[in-house]
Amino acid sequence: QVQLVESGGGLVQAGDSLRLSCAASGRTFNSYAMGWFRQAPGKEREFVATINWSGGSTVYADSVKGRFTISRDNAKNTVYLQMNSLKPEDTATYYCATTRATVAEIRRSRYNYWGQGTQVTVSA
Repeated sequence: QVQLVESGGGLVQAGDSLRLSCAASGRTFNSYAMGWFRQAPGKEREFVATINWSGGSTVYADSVKGRFTISRDNAKNTVYLQMNSLKPEDTATYYCATTRATVAEIRRSRYNYWGQGTQVTVSA
């Protein structure tokens, strides 16, 4: 059974930075692509960023491109989301997830394991 545990969320002001972490256990972490999604109250869960198995390929949602950076440390079984220049509209619960594939993947349906989420709140 795969377990994903997110951390690093919090309450910040607009323009601040946060780094989210997602620690994985239960299977060979470095064989699979990982992703970050977020869900704001009353909205559907949306794609934020994804990274392939090696870390050599990444894809971002247009809304975060240039501000967020996804990375991974396979030796530590951890994926990160560095979030800079945060905006109030980035407020959401952020989830990490792992796919069945090795390539970067933006489709939510392709992710089979999810963490419990970490709350990010950005005040104006």
